Amino acid sequence: MPRVRRALPSVDADRCTGCGWCVAVCEPRVLSLHVTGWRKSSTLDDPAACTGCALCAVRCPFDAIRMVRVPEKPSSFQVKR
Repeated sequence: MPRVRRALPSVDADRCTGCGWCVAVCEPRVLSLHVTGWRKSSTLDDPAACTGCALCAVRCPFDAIRMVRVPEKPSSFQVKR
């Protein structure tokens, strides 16, 4: 049975220092560092491929990543009345 993703990481750009720890622990490699002006920050590049494991949020030493719940999609086999 496929794993159901319940949350996605949301990066607070004001708190992110661009250290790269979250990118290093991201197993599906969906996070990367992007440069904006003179500053680096982490970005979720592929939300569909994210497993929602929250390792990035746990590893971030600056509390710049929080997990945000994603709305559940109704199953295709549910009967609508």
